[in-house]
Amino acid sequence: MQAIGATGALAVAGCLGGDTQTDSGNGDQSAAEDEGLPAAKAVDVDRIARDPTDIPDPVDWNEPREHDVTIRTERVTAEIEPGVTFDYMTFEGQVPGPMLRVRRGDRVNLTFDVPDDLNVAAHNMDFHAVYGPGGGADATTIAPGDDPTQISFTADYAGVFIYHCAIPNMDQHISSGMFGSILVEPEDGLPEVDNEFYLGQHEIYTDGDLGEEGHHGFDFDAMLKEEPTYVVFNGQAYGFTPDGGVPMEANTGETARVYFANGGPNLLSSWHAIGNVWSRFYRDGDLLTDPDLNVETAPVAPGTTAAAEMEFPVPGPVKIVDHALTRAARRGALGVVDVSGEPTRDIYDEDP
Repeated sequence: MQAIGATGALAVAGCLGGDTQTDSGNGDQSAAEDEGLPAAKAVDVDRIARDPTDIPDPVDWNEPREHDVTIRTERVTAEIEPGVTFDYMTFEGQVPGPMLRVRRGDRVNLTFDVPDDLNVAAHNMDFHAVYGPGGGADATTIAPGDDPTQISFTADYAGVFIYHCAIPNMDQHISSGMFGSILVEPEDGLPEVDNEFYLGQHEIYTDGDLGEEGHHGFDFDAMLKEEPTYVVFNGQAYGFTPDGGVPMEANTGETARVYFANGGPNLLSSWHAIGNVWSRFYRDGDLLTDPDLNVETAPVAPGTTAAAEMEFPVPGPVKIVDHALTRAARRGALGVVDVSGEPTRDIYDEDP
């Protein structure tokens, strides 16, 4: 069992590459197989995972506004887990890209830039919330060396939506980290909650084995087979657990809303909170229809941002997972909300 698999299983219970080489039967092995992966690279950022509390404040205005937004692409080397490095493609240096938050009817003036010094490829932005060719992708397509491009759009759909890079190699770019969310609040706003968290799930396809130390390159063959090495939240395996990083935090008696973007590019997520339920679930990012109530596990398709709320009546860890459990137990798709405080109701006794 790989080390990461053992860690993950315990937690739940409580750019080119090729196929992995196989023995041809004559004992011959390639030089690449003999040598293994290259050594892990020096990292450009200490942590690829965007802070899940890095969310703009709720809308507090009643009339349409204009928002001037600049987003730059950054190619950075970071750790998927300790000792395992990977070259990520990102919006603004972390995964997922920054959350944008506006009110329905607001105007967004977007400047998109691909700086020379941190990029080697063309990029663009496809907003699922935008009327227009390619959701803005046609007009924002630029390569390193090109001048920044601008588009302007009215946020006409209320809801929470994904955005992503959409050049022809969009699946590779999304897998490498190029996706995020835009929240378009309804005119009357959203119900008030005590905490908000922002998570993005995606698959990483590499030419190394799960947990193998060294620098992992991107594996197109694995992506074509839809056989990821890692399935992670915010670009990092177990980045929001006590052992693997920094858990999310809340107190008993509080509420939380989680925005969950499934960048994919390929796998549906079976989104579940262990030790809790989604008391109000906004399916497919629909913020206008009455939410579904007390949902245990919900499908979130690739290319979708969902939203869900929960309460914390008792202390202890609430584990957010993809309930395709091998992904949570072995490939990295697990985060923890560490709930502190005294019980607010007599609904659970672990030692009766």
